[in-house]
Amino acid sequence: MSQHATLDPPVPAPTAPAARRRRRDRGGTILVLPALIPVALLSVWPLLQGIYLAFTDTTAGRPGAFVGLANFADLGSYGLFWDSFTIGLIWAVSVTVLQFLLALGLAVLLNMRLRGAAFARVLALIPWAMPPVIIAIMWKLMYDPRSGPVNGILSTLGIIDHNVNWLGDFSTALPAVIFVGVWVGMPATTVVLLAGLQSVDPAVLEAGSVDGASSWQRFWHIVLPSLRPVIVAITTLDFIWSFNEFGLVYVLTAGGPGGKTMLPMLFAYNEAFKYGNFGLAAAMGVVTVAVIVLLMFVYLRAQRRAAS
Repeated sequence: MSQHATLDPPVPAPTAPAARRRRRDRGGTILVLPALIPVALLSVWPLLQGIYLAFTDTTAGRPGAFVGLANFADLGSYGLFWDSFTIGLIWAVSVTVLQFLLALGLAVLLNMRLRGAAFARVLALIPWAMPPVIIAIMWKLMYDPRSGPVNGILSTLGIIDHNVNWLGDFSTALPAVIFVGVWVGMPATTVVLLAGLQSVDPAVLEAGSVDGASSWQRFWHIVLPSLRPVIVAITTLDFIWSFNEFGLVYVLTAGGPGGKTMLPMLFAYNEAFKYGNFGLAAAMGVVTVAVIVLLMFVYLRAQRRAAS
């Protein structure tokens, strides 16, 4: 018997799936690269520039020098800025909670097999399809204390006995702006919750019905737990979007009256483009972004917990 006959047959070379995966990932990276470059130029680079600006004393018309943490130290005693943070939290929490509760009720109604439900869904989406600036101008006209229809409707219903300056009064400005914020954001929340409701397994609901559970018990013990990941996602994102709001409130009140609707982004904008303190305004922006990043971290943790 020859030597070759005693050897084991040659083992075929392994298919090397890891090498194929690396080649596939490399190809995907090359395809995505043309899109990443403009994103980096338009998003990442301005962000880095803003962070650097926060460590300088740059003002309008004068390039600043590096001052370290001086701007952040000034913010520590800048009471008006922290007041805007408090207003921003009140605004964001109010908009998020009211928006969620109203959107959940509307989503449940739209999920029912009622006549005209499809038309009602289209109506519910109208505020979502309108630009925020147009919505702000429209509501500014509706809130007008002399000719706005809001005062006329409330007077006809007997709720008020005199015209109210909704956006100009200290006690009504923030609630009036919150109402508009809820009206604007509710369609998007409704669509997300409606999609979540339609993904609930009908067989589970039918089993609950067979077991004698009432409509409320099925909603509370089956539907709501099924919606938990959706609820966590949409409420967290709504809070972040609301806390970061600028255009809607700027057009409605520009932060007035007396700073009663001065959100953090509005305060930083005024500090930069009204008073020319670019370095200090950049520090405000960095602090606000840090809070939003913290909220994103909480959101991701909550998402992971809900998924598990």
